[in-house]
Amino acid sequence: MRAFAILPVAAMALGVAVLPVRGAPDGATLFARCAACHTKTGAGVPGVYPPLNADFRALATKDAGRRYIVLAVTRGVMGPLTVEGKPYAGVMPSHGTIDDAGIAAVLNHVGTQASKTGPAFKAFSEAEVGRLRASGASLSPAEVGKLHAGAGGK
Repeated sequence: MRAFAILPVAAMALGVAVLPVRGAPDGATLFARCAACHTKTGAGVPGVYPPLNADFRALATKDAGRRYIVLAVTRGVMGPLTVEGKPYAGVMPSHGTIDDAGIAAVLNHVGTQASKTGPAFKAFSEAEVGRLRASGASLSPAEVGKLHAGAGGK
């Protein structure tokens, strides 16, 4: 199995620089992609990129929320969102080049390291990520965005 990580500086310069990661995917390393917008701590950028905190934990407790989280990462998301009572209008690109094990690793990193407020976090498995990714393979980022509120987002 391979996961891919983009070096943030190279990614900005080239837009497509992808490097293989050997061995088990490391969620902290893969989070560098997320941190470019959501910040290293997961605090986000007001009005543009939402925080990965209580909303993430609330979503991760429900089946529809877990599906939304996986699809937001693998399909991208756009459209107005309300997260922790504040509106966001940014666009998140798809990170579909990361395999299921890598997606699980980065989501588990967020759920245990960046998101510390809210209900207890249940880890994502590679198999669950694969199933949820396949369930929304035809959805556009705008369609994924519409899932947020109905999935239990805060």
